[in-house]
Amino acid sequence: MRVRTALVGTTALLLSAALAAPAVAATGTRSTGGHADTRKAIEAAVAAGVPGVTATARDTHGTWSATAGVGDTRTGAPRSAADRYRVGSITKTFVSTVLLQLEAEGRLSLDDKVDQWLPGAVRGHGHDGRRITVRQLLNHTSGIYDYTADAGFARDHFAKDGFFEHRYDTLAPRDLLAIALRHRPDFAPGTSWNYSNTNYVVAGMVIEKVTGHPYATEIRRRVLDPLHLTATSVPGTEVTVPRPSSRAYSKLAETAEGPTYDVTALNPSMASSAGEMISDSADLDRFYSALLGGKLLPPRQLKEMKTTVKIDGVPNVRYGLGLMDTKLTCGVHVWGHDGGIHGSTSSAATTADGRHSLALNFNGDWTGDTEAVIEGEFCQQAARLPEPLQGHDTRLSAGR
Repeated sequence: MRVRTALVGTTALLLSAALAAPAVAATGTRSTGGHADTRKAIEAAVAAGVPGVTATARDTHGTWSATAGVGDTRTGAPRSAADRYRVGSITKTFVSTVLLQLEAEGRLSLDDKVDQWLPGAVRGHGHDGRRITVRQLLNHTSGIYDYTADAGFARDHFAKDGFFEHRYDTLAPRDLLAIALRHRPDFAPGTSWNYSNTNYVVAGMVIEKVTGHPYATEIRRRVLDPLHLTATSVPGTEVTVPRPSSRAYSKLAETAEGPTYDVTALNPSMASSAGEMISDSADLDRFYSALLGGKLLPPRQLKEMKTTVKIDGVPNVRYGLGLMDTKLTCGVHVWGHDGGIHGSTSSAATTADGRHSLALNFNGDWTGDTEAVIEGEFCQQAARLPEPLQGHDTRLSAGR
């Protein structure tokens, strides 16, 4: 993945021994083709050890979907283009969208201090919600410690023995925040950047305080229902993934060797508003196309969302408000987010005008290259465009 944005902090994305790669199945609706490099990258992911891949692209020609590998290693059942899967940190874009809608309605400001909405909630070991703004939560410049980096949390939820003991535990947002507050902040608010899932746990709490409703209710009312995203859900404490879906697999260790475990069933409250959502590739394409196309936010709020900050050590990626701007090797910029949670690695990317989108999922969390799939889709398409149009598209996508 381009930036480590997975909820799973201790499951390394390493190369494993290659598995036999079944042929890619592809389907489409009025698509003119041009996805050969995307297919190759999907096949390569399965060859590298990902059990199965599902991907769907959407552009002005229609939709195109491809699957590879298996959705169930026990039965050999293939993956489906309609698979629903846990999207992990892609949840963050939905959360940010709701907060920016609330700003557009005049119900809060991005420059509000967190303490204005959650008095005294973010305090301890140097953390101080009186100095942290809502904007700093959304672009990860708050300095709040990432609760998933806590050694005890990692032991209980990411390591094999802890996961199987605690996979069905329910954790409230304040439980997750309390874990973070046992540690010192990473830095003073606004002075640096560090990806912290705690930021979006707090953001979900702010949504509830402003609206009087859980963040999940606001996402359904403001995003899922208007866009008819029927495959997308905010599961809360529901431990299963709705069908159609595949199984999800993990090594539950920082290794690509050793046994693989079925981790499909889990209580996603451990991810909360930082990463609990479920979706499918078609819904994610529709969401990001609508978002970048200006259908969910007024121009001023969309501009705020696309105002990015630098990520040290990752020169081709900048982070906005729950949205990443990635410059691909061919010069094209795409906007979207990555997401990871036990047994599931996902990416969604869209051009700045919302007219070309790709979403994909690996049902394994220890290997595979989602970036290569995105490169294959967007750089191959760019190579087919006339030179002036390529340049125009790149400038639009830069969004800065």
